[in-house]
Amino acid sequence: MAGQAQYEELARQLSAVGAVKRDLGRILPQDCPAGSAAVLALLGSHGDMRLSNLSELLAVDMSVTSRHAAHLADRGWIERSPDPADKRSRILHLTPEGHVMLVELSRRSAGFLAERLSDWSDAEVGQLIGLLTRLRASFGDCRTVPHRPPPPPESPPPAAHPPAVPAVPVSEPTVPVSGRTPTTRTPAQAT
Repeated sequence: MAGQAQYEELARQLSAVGAVKRDLGRILPQDCPAGSAAVLALLGSHGDMRLSNLSELLAVDMSVTSRHAAHLADRGWIERSPDPADKRSRILHLTPEGHVMLVELSRRSAGFLAERLSDWSDAEVGQLIGLLTRLRASFGDCRTVPHRPPPPPESPPPAAHPPAVPAVPVSEPTVPVSGRTPTTRTPAQAT
């Protein structure tokens, strides 16, 4: 099993994925922001659906999803039809123009990734796809699983020897207390 340092590095690397997503967002057409592109992609992969289902898949509030849907409908990329099962609801589906835009979005993102990963082998790209797919599967459906805080750390067994002190002391300033002169402490002194 991976150790604490590996999980910390993984967390840093995952937060850096935001830079990749921002770069992908920069290649989108001006009239199709990232949220709208996500709606088109979901309708393209899942088919027609209610606004509430789309909102759940996006993991955003209905009002946000509604704004994206209105933006796309104004451009003629989706249509909102009455739901035959519930006339108060609307079913969203891609129009032929929406399919054309989805193909354009796919072309742009694939081209961009091909350019940026040109020095990667096919096997490396395949390995990344496999690992990211596995990562997503490990998290399951994030919309329905409540966040659970990590369990408290177990107390280590009493040490036979005192903890090792770093070879080079690192000083940390302390906050002055009631007019006294600030002092510095090494990590070993701070405990």
